[in-house]
Amino acid sequence: MPLPEKIDLEIVTPEGLLLHEDVDELIAPGKEGYFGVRPGHTPLLASLGVGALSYRQGEAWHDLTCFWGWCEVLPDKVSVLAALGERAEDIDVGRAETALKAAEERMKRIKGEEDYEDVREAWARAVTRLGVAHKQRNR
Repeated sequence: MPLPEKIDLEIVTPEGLLLHEDVDELIAPGKEGYFGVRPGHTPLLASLGVGALSYRQGEAWHDLTCFWGWCEVLPDKVSVLAALGERAEDIDVGRAETALKAAEERMKRIKGEEDYEDVREAWARAVTRLGVAHKQRNR
């Protein structure tokens, strides 16, 4: 049986379908680190962390945010169920910059471990949003 030539990529968030495209490859933010997928990949189920999901169509790369969830990889299809996700063009850069500054100020005031994880996640979301927005605009 020949290897598939494309991957049917579907990304769903609680708000609905975020993306459904045929792609040539993708790079996803796994909980244990980023992983790449090309057509014909061995099936796997991965938990997702916080980061950018990048996918290629022809020579063009596209980016979006992907926060937590699950990714099911099959040889010809990748299904992502993400808790949060945004296309680069939908990111409000000003809002993300404000969130980053607020998270950095909160970090300065942490007294114990109980607040650390919430602040770290807020900071990571803001940094990811800014990174995805700037990266896509500079391509």
